[in-house]
Parts: sequence; C-alpha cells; structure tokens
Amino acid sequence: MSTPPPVELYGWGRYPVVPAHIRAAEKLEALTQGAVLSRGLGRAYGDAALPPAHCERHVARTVLADRILSFDPSTGVMRAEAGLSLSSLMHVFLPRGWFSPVSTGTQYVTLGGMVASDVHGKNHHGHGTFSNFVRALRIRTGTGEVIEATPESHADLFWATCGGMGLTGHILEVELELERLASPWIYEESERYDSLTDIYEALVAAGESWPMTVAWIDTSATGDQLGRGILNKCRWATPAEAPAEPPRPRPSLEVPFWLPSGVMNRFSVRWMNALWHWRHGAATKKHVIHPENCFYQLDLLTEWNRGYGKRGFTQYQCVMPKDIELYRELLGRFQALGGCSFITVLKDCGPAGKGPLSFPQPGTSLALDIPLFDGIDKLIHELNAFVIANGGRVYLAKDAFTEPDELAQMYPRLPEFLEVRNKYDPEHTLSSAQAVRLLGQ
Repeated sequence: MSTPPPVELYGWGRYPVVPAHIRAAEKLEALTQGAVLSRGLGRAYGDAALPPAHCERHVARTVLADRILSFDPSTGVMRAEAGLSLSSLMHVFLPRGWFSPVSTGTQYVTLGGMVASDVHGKNHHGHGTFSNFVRALRIRTGTGEVIEATPESHADLFWATCGGMGLTGHILEVELELERLASPWIYEESERYDSLTDIYEALVAAGESWPMTVAWIDTSATGDQLGRGILNKCRWATPAEAPAEPPRPRPSLEVPFWLPSGVMNRFSVRWMNALWHWRHGAATKKHVIHPENCFYQLDLLTEWNRGYGKRGFTQYQCVMPKDIELYRELLGRFQALGGCSFITVLKDCGPAGKGPLSFPQPGTSLALDIPLFDGIDKLIHELNAFVIANGGRVYLAKDAFTEPDELAQMYPRLPEFLEVRNKYDPEHTLSSAQAVRLLGQ
C-alpha cells in the first residue's frame, strides 16, 4: 500500500490536533501490517488514538472491518471483527432480546475500542468492566504474530490488552458474551436533589437494589447547593411493562458546524446547569423509556463536541474512595481554579478491573467536561495531586494532560503492564501520542 497524504486528526475533545496518515480496509490483518496503532470511531477524548508526532507510519482505521462472525443463541456468545460498532450491535441484537452487558455513554464506539479502554457503564457496581464478558481476543502483536488470547491462554496478553490503550497489539476480533434481556425497553425512575450530600447518599443507596445508576450534578452551584443534581435509576423493563414492539432506532440531529470557542464558559455553563436542574421538577419521574434515552442521551446531538468550538475541551474522569467529603473538596478546588462543566457525571463503582491499566476501582467516579482555557494544565495537575493523595486515578481513555510521574502513582500495576508490552512488542512498534507523553516511548 502507498502511504496516504496526512490529514488532521484529533480525539473527541479536539485536543491535541496532529497530522496522521490514515488507512481503512475490510481486512484488518492486512490493514494493520506496519500500522503504528488502530483507531475506531475516534471517541477517545484525548490523545490515546492519535499517532506520535512526526510519525510516517499509517493509522489503521478499523470501522470497515465490522462483520459479525458467529453467534450462539444458547449461550449468547458472539464473535465479531473489532470494527463492529456498539450501535450496529444494538440494532442487530436488541430486537432479538440480547445486548452488550456493559455499555458506554455513546453508541459510537467499536468493540476494539471498548476492549482497549476496558469500558464501564452505569452498572459497574454490579457488572464490573467490559472485560468481564470478553471470552477471547484475536490480536496482531507488535512483532506481527497473530495470537488468540483468552483468560486461560496467553492470559498476560489478554488482560494487558483490556485497558491497555491499544499498546499491546492490534485487536482483530472480539468474542463477547451478550446479556439476555427481559425486554428491549428500560424502566427508569429519576429524582432531583438539592445538595451534594443528598444526591451522593441516594446514589450509594440506589446501587444496593438498582442495576444501573448515575447522577448528573451541578458544578456551578455554591454553598449548601454545591453538587445538587438529578439521580437516574434504571433496569430492563419486564415484559408486562414494555411496549409490544421493540424500539426503533432513535433519530438524532447533527450540530452542523463548530461554534465559536468560548461560547462554553463559566457564565453560560452556570446558566445551563441551573436550567437543567430546574427543568426536572421536584416530583419523582417513573416511566418506560427507549434504551437509547437511558444509555446515549448525548447521541441525540451527533457531533455535539462542536459546541465547545475548535479550541476544544477535555474530560477529567477520576475515581476515588466512597467518601462524600473528598468530592466536596474536589468540586471546591475545581471551582477555585476556574473550571466549569455542564456534562458532569457521578457513578458508583464496584471491584477493580483485572487488567493492570483498567480504570475503575471500588469507590465513586466523577467525570467533568471542561472547556479548554489558559490555566487548564494547572487545574488538571492540582486535581491529579488531590486524587493521588486520596488513592485515586484518572481514566486514560479521557486523559490529555497527565504526566509520567502522576501515572506511576495512579497505576501501581504499571510495571506489570510494561513487562507484557515489552514481551509482545519489544521494539515498541505500536505507539500513540499518549504513549509518548506518558511513557516516553
């Protein structure tokens, strides 16, 4: 293959922007030959799916390799190419009563990306991470060898790949155990709370009986109303509760152009936060909803990242122990350092993932979408210092600013990951902008 001309490439947060040579093809084994990394639908927020600067090797875009290779209805085990999107999986299997047991907040991710990030969802406190349901991976390692890795065979490669940010090999195929559903609809209850104390306690309590929970909180409110928000509790509806027909794909609107940078600022975000909190109303809402309204609210607006302008934004997602005072102090520091966030999510987390770089661990996860501004580096590093001091870590799939010494303190199993990476890719032929930033390689 001839080398394609470079194009501008960036993650979902549009920072950083790098030139890249991209190729896409249906046959991943051929496509990944000589590629510096694989990239799916580009939903990593930072630089995890970007090539190193000045890299002349191509990035393998996997989205054309999206075939479902097999499915066993007696066990729910499906095998597919790594470029299959969660959206396509949902549209094929949901009407048949099956779905991924773990879902991200967007349907526009690929199976390969879900493995590489070891994604988690609203049900992490019960189901854990995506890798808990992966049965096998077909991987092209950095040496060019194609290996079938499972929790029993090449287990070191399997677990290092789950959450390994694409640095252990090109994921070619994924074997996944789907979840059998009572119905393809969601039953949801939502409640509004007027303080961080109230919503945090309600979130923890809901996790004891509800399989899916998530809270939106207001990062602009101050005083007694700091962290006020809305709690959503969900489960799959029973056949008696659900409509007779399966849900049809939901229409969406596209944000047609990049808004001016700076439209998302402390003033506008404060106004939107107050409006969103007021809009819910004081009464508890109980209803059966479309599954896309539960899992993928942001996908109602495709290309919604354009709302932040070409300057971009970053998502800061951390996990710390279950201690409300830690999150109260973190939010206070966030405000004092000039941060603002409209899309702010609080989730209950269960056991740690088995991969050495898997993000979740027991505690609570907080995700903040922060418009980029002068001083963002200081904000991120001060938040990192607080998170590290309290036994937490940040999610590498969202990160664009963490430094090597911070990474080593957040992920104590990093040496174990590096040992596996060096074993299967001793020349470090697979790399990314994030790998260079965090590992210097």
